[in-house]
Amino acid sequence: MVPAVTQASGRRLLLVHAHPDDETITTGGSIARYLAEGVEVTVVTCTLGEEGEVMEPRFAQLTAEHADQLGGYRIGEMTGALAALSDPGGPPLRPRFLGGVGRWRDSGMAGTPAAEHPRAFASSPYLEPADDGPLQALTRIIRETRPQVVVTYDEVGGYGHPDHIAAHRLTHAAVDAAAAPGGAGEPWEVAKLYWTVTSRDDLTAGLEALRDADLPDGWRVPAADELPAHDDAAITTRVDVTHVLDRKRAALRAHATQLGVDDTGAALALTNRIAQPVYAEESFVLARGTAAPGPDGIERDLFAGVG
Repeated sequence: MVPAVTQASGRRLLLVHAHPDDETITTGGSIARYLAEGVEVTVVTCTLGEEGEVMEPRFAQLTAEHADQLGGYRIGEMTGALAALSDPGGPPLRPRFLGGVGRWRDSGMAGTPAAEHPRAFASSPYLEPADDGPLQALTRIIRETRPQVVVTYDEVGGYGHPDHIAAHRLTHAAVDAAAAPGGAGEPWEVAKLYWTVTSRDDLTAGLEALRDADLPDGWRVPAADELPAHDDAAITTRVDVTHVLDRKRAALRAHATQLGVDDTGAALALTNRIAQPVYAEESFVLARGTAAPGPDGIERDLFAGVG
């Protein structure tokens, strides 16, 4: 049973993602859990995901090489996903895009023509302190929302996408800039900065379970080393999202252009049709701040130790 929304807890969480759907795939359970606990959650997305592939032929004309309307469509998908993650008794969480809707564009993979687009996020001078640049935009958001906890990707962006790597670097730089004197707004020091990651042990066990599952036609179960994961010894924090897993599954299904979910809700697949487990725990690495682990040496709350 999902607990009812409590009165605002005074805790504030900011997540920085590259494209619509990233927030749900990697951190959807945590978003839903903390919203249910009364945490003030802000999800900042750096692009509209305009260069994405699509899951089904019915979406084919939306893509960049055709009508180039996929980004706008994905705003609607993300709006639905965040609403699904929200507690029914409270207001739905709304998307927030870095610099405003459509300010920076999905860069595509390295070496593709998309990377040369004048608004491509990863090709922009995103670490320069220009008044209208990504660094200042995210710094302002941090000072405005005053999160104790910030979440983004690891140094390789999870799987190497240039926008994910840029989001990682930008978030680290903006956390520093927000704490330093100068600029608009009052300085704010983030207590803990996390990377969202996949546990290698969870991945191995999840894929093994999927080998006997009745997956949709065309899906395949990969070898464990085909998907990125972190050794469990490096994982500092695990967040149990069992009680909000149905909300995460509903949010995943809202991103219909990008992914599918099997009938049982145990697996998802992106446009490559490679099955991935849907985890009941989400894993993180504490990149900055002081860990507050439990008796087993693992934190069970992103806000552990935050006063």
